Amino acid sequence: MVHNESLKRPGFFRALFLCFVSFLIFAFKMGPTRTVLSEEVFTLVKARLAFELIENHDDFANTVLIGLQPRGVLLARTIKSFLEQELGKSLVYGELDITFFRDDFRQKNLIPSSTHIDFITEGKKVILIDDVMYTGRSVRAGLDAIQQFGRPSRIELMVLVDRRWSRETPVSPDYWGIQVDAVFNESIRLNWSESQNAAEVLLHTKHKID
Repeated sequence: MVHNESLKRPGFFRALFLCFVSFLIFAFKMGPTRTVLSEEVFTLVKARLAFELIENHDDFANTVLIGLQPRGVLLARTIKSFLEQELGKSLVYGELDITFFRDDFRQKNLIPSSTHIDFITEGKKVILIDDVMYTGRSVRAGLDAIQQFGRPSRIELMVLVDRRWSRETPVSPDYWGIQVDAVFNESIRLNWSESQNAAEVLLHTKHKID
């Protein structure tokens, strides 16, 4: 009978024990991740948001959709596609970069995205679309940036996720997919599937280790 001598060495078990402890610390530090919006439910949420817009804007004769770069455009394109299928017409749509209108652009290494707006917003009803409503500072930057294209008659805000407890500015969405009451050590992560026009929303909790 052959015995594995390495199993008799104290160093082997010590290394194995340390690996196990390290794994537990890593798992606890990363914390649990749970799905708060599945791709299947997102399909229903997308339809609800679109029909709310149709209820308030009818045939969109004087309404434009504008997605906020970089992540808001994913929801905006999805909503636009759904609306155009339902209405049987093309909608006026643009994408807005807000990098240089942010109040922290001098403090961070921000990479500008592109703006694609080939129309004026003067007298229009504008629907700004973003992915997550967090502190509200990005939306405030969007409100400043949109004025470069004219003075809208009305501006509404649509977001997929509204983090109600994290606001730093007096701004709230007119349309929201889900509301998540996340605390300071929780973050929202969106996984987008552009090919299927679907998304899932994950809530990640990170535990602090002193």
